[in-house]
Amino acid sequence: MTPLLQVNDIAKFYGARVGCENVSFDLYPGEVMGIVGESGSGKSTLLNCLAGHLPPDRGAVKFDTRVNGLVDTVTMSEPERRMLSRTDWAFVHQHARDGLRMSVSAGGNVGERLMAVGARHYGDIRETAVDWLGRVEIDESRVDDRPSAFSGGMQQRLQIARNLVTGPRLVFMDEPTGGLDVSVQARLLDLLRGLVREMGLSAIIVTHDLAVVRLLADRLMVMKDGHVVEAGLTDQVLDDPQHAYTQLLVSSVLQV
Repeated sequence: MTPLLQVNDIAKFYGARVGCENVSFDLYPGEVMGIVGESGSGKSTLLNCLAGHLPPDRGAVKFDTRVNGLVDTVTMSEPERRMLSRTDWAFVHQHARDGLRMSVSAGGNVGERLMAVGARHYGDIRETAVDWLGRVEIDESRVDDRPSAFSGGMQQRLQIARNLVTGPRLVFMDEPTGGLDVSVQARLLDLLRGLVREMGLSAIIVTHDLAVVRLLADRLMVMKDGHVVEAGLTDQVLDDPQHAYTQLLVSSVLQV
């Protein structure tokens, strides 16, 4: 099977400081990869390099495009990368406001992404938006409300609807449950897990919360000081950590 994403020797430096270095892995269709580590471990730098938000200093990020097969997104033109991010890619920000148009209605936020890929019929766009609001547990009566009228959890669900409405094949998630109450986190995780399985999504999830990757990720990479120190099947890594840093992460959770 051809990998959906091939990451080869990605590195990013900030002067003498390592953002991330020597990161390579393959991600297959329908697979979820978790990336964990403490603040400053390099996980968000890596995610932003993979998603095209940061230019890496070295390496390749090859995506299995529908037309041309594996293409290095690092050397893509900006218009090509922008179209990819509207169609086959999606990015869920930690803070929903970063991924939403706060001055546009909930339905408009979802509809905008449809219009970006060519949808023009107002009735169809609105119908699809209402359907997706329902799928992320937002009542259709809120379709014309602005995101500023929503709770943090509802804003995050709206951001997910906006991202998934075009049926992307790869979703990048940066701390998707960060900053939410525990009960809201649980509902959101349950929703995400259902959507990932239902749509056969591939995803890369960055988080410091091991419970999140335990629930969502098939495989796991542990990062420290910009380097991957351990990688493997999620349950294997969390239940039998080999690296001292991973052991520390797991034990710190168990002690809470």
